[in-house]
Amino acid sequence: MAAAPVDVPTSTARIVHTYPHDRQAFTEGLYYEDGYLFESTGGYADAGLRKVRLETGEVVQRRDVPRQVFGEGIIASGSRILQLSWREGVGFIYDRKTFALLGEIHYPGEGWAMTRNAAHIFMSDGTPRIRILDPQTFAQTGLIDVTVDGKPLEQINELEWVKGEIYANVWQTSRIARIDPATGHVVGWIDLKNLTAMQHVEDPADDVLNGIAYDAAHDRLFVTGKRWDAVYEIKLNP
Repeated sequence: MAAAPVDVPTSTARIVHTYPHDRQAFTEGLYYEDGYLFESTGGYADAGLRKVRLETGEVVQRRDVPRQVFGEGIIASGSRILQLSWREGVGFIYDRKTFALLGEIHYPGEGWAMTRNAAHIFMSDGTPRIRILDPQTFAQTGLIDVTVDGKPLEQINELEWVKGEIYANVWQTSRIARIDPATGHVVGWIDLKNLTAMQHVEDPADDVLNGIAYDAAHDRLFVTGKRWDAVYEIKLNP
């Protein structure tokens, strides 16, 4: 007998605070640290790595990637920052403080986004599989097959580790999937149509919700989108 469909709960969210965001930033990766957002931007002309003051949106530090490379997600690991590229199969390793280029890694397939916990880095590539990487060597050590109601979840994009779960933007939607990393099951959805409706975008297919950052010390969750004019601090509704 086939298993009964699982009713995956959906939450909405309310805005706690709105912060300015560079409308030119094609956000691919985001994380929070000590009052700053670290942001990776995509495209072939303006891709780069940025350190942004949360309260003002001021870019206080940046590094561009080569023009032939489409920048993707980022993550900090020890004294280094790793930035992916989309289809070029190369990741750039930077000094965490100076953004100086320290080296490269190479990987098969595409690179979309990353997050981490204390033991692992998790990397998305647009497929239903999340790669598990060693935080020191960046070598792949495992895989998570992500499913919702028994079916693979496609288009997994920007990731964030939040209270033992992986939050994942699903590309070209207004939803964030809450993924149990132990099973790969989507255990909840966060519906953010209210935020996307507030954005007057030029290209609805590209200028989509993408970018999740979590301030664990103060339990603050931030989201934004590609070429959005705001970063929103949100709280989930019961």
